[in-house]
Amino acid sequence: MPEPAPDGATTLAPASAAPQILLGIDFGLRRIGLAVGDTITRRARPRPALQVAAGRAPGEAEFQRIARELRDSGASRIVVGCPYNEDGSRGALATRAAQFAAELGRRHGLPVHLVDERYSSLEATAALRTMRADGTRRSRVGKPDIDSAAAAVILERWLAGEGQPGTTTTR
Repeated sequence: MPEPAPDGATTLAPASAAPQILLGIDFGLRRIGLAVGDTITRRARPRPALQVAAGRAPGEAEFQRIARELRDSGASRIVVGCPYNEDGSRGALATRAAQFAAELGRRHGLPVHLVDERYSSLEATAALRTMRADGTRRSRVGKPDIDSAAAAVILERWLAGEGQPGTTTTR
């Protein structure tokens, strides 16, 4: 049964009885990394990152592309990385990510979970460089690749239960 979180939101365990597909998001002001995963394999795969128009925050075009990704993937939940400061406090970007997550929940009527994304880009970069070095990845590693690989890291953290307790769910 869901438990109330300290802020009054509901927390849910990552796994439920029915298999689910999830969309993972690495929120950013320049790019938004995307990944799709499921509760059966508990693995996520990167999807092409969204480029945010220069000089503005994510807007209608990005929300429409995310809506398309939700439709195409069949995702029934969204997991958004929340970039907390190193000391665990919320900075300006974490607040914007939470607002973005709330808007996704409002627009799509799906559960949206926030997960601490600290060091996800470093983890993604290291994994991509290893793949490149051992030949399993042939193409160069660019920033959009890192953002989407970070979205996969964030989603896999949630699937592994790292979002518990304190995963915020909004609708």
